[in-house]
Amino acid sequence: MTDRSFRIVVISLLVLNIFLIGALAGGGLTWIRKTQAGVGMMPLAGEQLPSAQKKALRAALNEARKGERQIILDAQQAKIDAASILGQPTLDKEALSAALARARDGDVAVRAKLEQRAVDFAATLSYDERRALAESLVRRSMPRAAAIK
Repeated sequence: MTDRSFRIVVISLLVLNIFLIGALAGGGLTWIRKTQAGVGMMPLAGEQLPSAQKKALRAALNEARKGERQIILDAQQAKIDAASILGQPTLDKEALSAALARARDGDVAVRAKLEQRAVDFAATLSYDERRALAESLVRRSMPRAAAIK
């Protein structure tokens, strides 16, 4: 075997090995992500709706969230404030309670808005679509109920 042909074989084998290692690593990472994505995830409400209705529900909820953006930001800031208060050398219980109350009030307000938007959306669905949505909601609450026991 000549020096030139030996170099060609070595380079070809290096390229092939790099390709195989990349393919195995990429496949392994994809497999890991897919298996980890399913662990601990709750099913989405409305997952059993037809595709068009599922997209419409998500769009309606996203629109409601966008409308409540300032409340969401205020609740997040209240949580940051609470964390800051907790990190101080002396604990101001009243300030901590007030910050947590602001965060809780914001979270409840956003949830109420989203739920009302979901009710408005459900009113536009047929009976079969509402049943599918109900099944999704029941399955969505199942992991929580099992965790409480």
